[in-house]
Amino acid sequence: MAHYFEEHPQAASRPGTVTLVLPDLHLRLETDRGMFSPGRIDPGTRVLLETAPPPPPEGNLLDLGCGYGPIALTLAMRAPGATVWAVDVNRRSLELCARNAQRAGLYNVRTMHADEMPGDVRFTGIWSNPPIRIGKAALHALLTRWLDRLTPDGVAYLVVQRHLGADSLHRWLNDRGWATTRLASRTGYRVLRVAAREGGGDR
Repeated sequence: MAHYFEEHPQAASRPGTVTLVLPDLHLRLETDRGMFSPGRIDPGTRVLLETAPPPPPEGNLLDLGCGYGPIALTLAMRAPGATVWAVDVNRRSLELCARNAQRAGLYNVRTMHADEMPGDVRFTGIWSNPPIRIGKAALHALLTRWLDRLTPDGVAYLVVQRHLGADSLHRWLNDRGWATTRLASRTGYRVLRVAAREGGGDR
């Protein structure tokens, strides 16, 4: 089974659609095989979108691991004055996220391969359902890379399944200087609020 975090998924294309309904929005999104949760909105993503506070009204916001775009498009609708960077390594996901944003008229979404992201952009907010299955070392490297691009007053919101290591990740983040608190716990998922660490936004 192809991994959704591959740059060029080997899975044969099988287009589909999912619907994201939240109290403040209704989105119909194109999906495909070879990406994360193509058959439904992932429950963790839904918990994150239902429990995290509204995004800042302006500035640069990051959806880390955007997939076909449910988080990025929600942020773009909730903060039309902000620039939402939808970042992934999966080219198929990026194409679909861009198409979904265009179809929804959300022109403040900018899709970008992780390795092509401009180095000088800093984020006032990061939202992510991170790819836990890439392994602990790779996950820690990924989070370090992007959390240190928060502005000094920036905040990240991460959703992680409890049985996939949410509590150990919470401890690791605190130990590395990112002040982390549990914002919510629902149906086996933890939503973590992660503050920028001192000096991180200047790196």
